Amino acid sequence: MDSRILVVDDEESIRFTFENFLSEEGYKVFTAKNYNEAVSMLSQGEFDLVFADIILEDMTGVDILRQVREKKLNCPVIMITGEPNLETASDALRLGAFDYIPKPVRQDTLLRIAKNALQHKSLIDEKERYRQNLEAIFKSVKDAIITVDKNLSVIAFNNSAQDICNMSSNDIGKPFRCFICNGRCHDIINETLRKKEAVEVHRFECKMEGKPDRFITANTYPLIDDKGVFSGAVLILKDETKLVNLERDLKENQQFHNIIGKSDKMQKIYSLIESLKDVISTVLITGESGTGKELIAEAIHYMGVRSCKPLIKVNCSALPEELLESELFGHVKGAFTGAVRDKEGRFKKADGGTIFLDEIGDISPKIQLKLLRVIQEKVFECVGDSTPISVDVRVIAATNKDIKDKIKSGEFREDLYYRLKVVEIKLPPIRERREDIPLLVNHFLDKLNKKLNKNIKNISADVNEIFMNYSWPGNIRELEHTLEHAFILCQQDVITVEHLPSEFKDIVEIKPASIKESGENEYDTIFKALEKSAWNKAKAARLLGMSRRTIYRKMEEYKIEKKDV
Repeated sequence: MDSRILVVDDEESIRFTFENFLSEEGYKVFTAKNYNEAVSMLSQGEFDLVFADIILEDMTGVDILRQVREKKLNCPVIMITGEPNLETASDALRLGAFDYIPKPVRQDTLLRIAKNALQHKSLIDEKERYRQNLEAIFKSVKDAIITVDKNLSVIAFNNSAQDICNMSSNDIGKPFRCFICNGRCHDIINETLRKKEAVEVHRFECKMEGKPDRFITANTYPLIDDKGVFSGAVLILKDETKLVNLERDLKENQQFHNIIGKSDKMQKIYSLIESLKDVISTVLITGESGTGKELIAEAIHYMGVRSCKPLIKVNCSALPEELLESELFGHVKGAFTGAVRDKEGRFKKADGGTIFLDEIGDISPKIQLKLLRVIQEKVFECVGDSTPISVDVRVIAATNKDIKDKIKSGEFREDLYYRLKVVEIKLPPIRERREDIPLLVNHFLDKLNKKLNKNIKNISADVNEIFMNYSWPGNIRELEHTLEHAFILCQQDVITVEHLPSEFKDIVEIKPASIKESGENEYDTIFKALEKSAWNKAKAARLLGMSRRTIYRKMEEYKIEKKDV
């Protein structure tokens, strides 16, 4: 055997006996007659086991045990005592002695205790090697790794966590706080502790004072041993900033926070969103229906400093005045018939975050007045109560109406309009950014393939020509619904004209540009489209790439009527 054993005793006979018994078993035995000699030998070489007499001439075996512990030597210490009930023997065990052996020493007892101690050391050594290997891996991984117990106290973290999350040794044992400023990590690790399930949050923006902004993908996993005992969770943070920047460069900003488009007009909007994300100014998003106003609001909120707080959305045109007032500002029990309990309004729910008011042009004068006060004073009252409620809410509004026309007709307050329009984002319709249509088509192909479990790879050249010439009065929403219609009918890997809704199939013959070539041909073009569509005005409008309102106006202007046969 290669095990090295040190025997410390001031009695030569004991040293001789131990040496004989242990050597016969193949152990390498070394002896020391006092404390100083033992400490010197412990300093010069490694030992697998130490036998030390509790009572020595100059010191005690307990002092040797302390030296072993102070030097962090990984070897068991067994006490030799002539009086097994001696109080110091118990003290030695409390201080970490592996066992004690009484005098006179029996060979079988000595060998059994030595074997047990060396087996114990072997297990400790294996565990320590495993720990060191794990620690080396833990430290070498570039991803940040943080482990917490089931009470959310930090157990350990690696070097990358110090860099990404600004953690320090003082955080060990303390409750996990929001190291990343937007709080997403705290939320997902809490979710894992609550559900005992893995959670992934893909590429969110991490902002930390004094550090450059980063894009992080976070994964959490429950810590469950082979017996099913749950003890906490591990959080892994992957810094994907370089990858995101590279993708942005490669795509030439074709996509920005779920918004698709590489046209100059969209690039300007992306820049504007970047400028708006960290300020609290109100924003008015204008544009036709289906242009993606809600996506713009989401981008402003989730890219900004309020991203860890709620984004509350309200469709102002979906509710009558009384219900909208209650929905926005809340009500108290008994405020009106049916108010059986207090209700918290959307402004209160959005406190600290953002409220998105869609179709703002449809709200009544009464709601306009209350809304003006909230924006100006950050204060409102619930319906049925006069107690002022203060909130810190950023307001983003959107409309497809011409608010200036509504101001002229007295339907909209001018002061509210200018409060909402601190910054205006005008979303262009598809017909003004046709170079984005192929990108949008590819985006919806991917989305619909996943949704409908298909593998449609492309659209035909004819379909592409139709899409590029059509004016899309319903904009992005209409494009998506058109493709979904085609997906349902298509049983191959390429969408062709026959898969499109019927009103699209003649658009190649009648191009929207032809109506603008000259005023004198406009009558004939409209008339031709009406005849081709059997005087279905909605279909004719689609063929011409105009809205139904426009075709009605044109028909009245040119006095176009169906001729009796």
